[in-house]
Amino acid sequence: MAGKIWFVGAGPGDPDLITVKGRKLLEASGAVLFAGSLVDQAATLFAPEGCEIRDSKDMTLEEMTEWLIAAAEKHETVVRLQTGDPGLYGALIEMTRPLTAAGIAWAVVPGVSSAMASLAAAGETLTLPEVTQTVILTRVAGRTPMPPGEDLESLAAHKSTLCIYLSITLLHKVQDALLAAGWSEDAPILVVQKASWPGEEKIVRGTIKDIKRKCQDEKIASQAMIVASPTLGAADWPNLIRSKLYDPTFTHRFRKASEKPND
Repeated sequence: MAGKIWFVGAGPGDPDLITVKGRKLLEASGAVLFAGSLVDQAATLFAPEGCEIRDSKDMTLEEMTEWLIAAAEKHETVVRLQTGDPGLYGALIEMTRPLTAAGIAWAVVPGVSSAMASLAAAGETLTLPEVTQTVILTRVAGRTPMPPGEDLESLAAHKSTLCIYLSITLLHKVQDALLAAGWSEDAPILVVQKASWPGEEKIVRGTIKDIKRKCQDEKIASQAMIVASPTLGAADWPNLIRSKLYDPTFTHRFRKASEKPND
């Protein structure tokens, strides 16, 4: 009987941010294929002595699939360790289809995405009551085109939170798209490079107008999350609209209102 292949989200970089389940699978693994160009190699330190470990950064999809199938023929537990969450820009379905065709069992363990890690690092929030309740995870068209209707200008027109992946080298396109969608050139922008990576994280705050220059000054050219959101800087706002969940005038099934709402 062939073993099972687990696609494990390693999180954004800090080995401590891998899930407990992901770590347990690494500790029980006989073979680990990890994305060395993106996942901090420290995450593989959870693998046991004698575990077969391979860096996938120089491999094609076909080579990775062949390696995983061969590993599953020898080991009960095989881990494909991916950055962030396997289902987000992770070529998950491209890898699992051949496994299913070969009769190999597989499953996915989710991971913390760099979008969440970036906002956490900066002490910001993705959503705020009556400011925005929507988060869009996207990227700018580069060598990989965007589907019709998903260009950044169209998405930015919603004026909600935008977490823009894989686009730091195309920051000028981000600026152009936001301005074309009606954002002010003074609107705040957050860029976080290597969110949560011990000793390597960089946080840059700016505006649409000056964020490219600030990133150039910090020599940020890879592995960075770009966040545009009307929530940025809310910690310093003079007033906030309260969340209804914790408002003393609001009743829900766990708590009755302790105060009457103001008319």
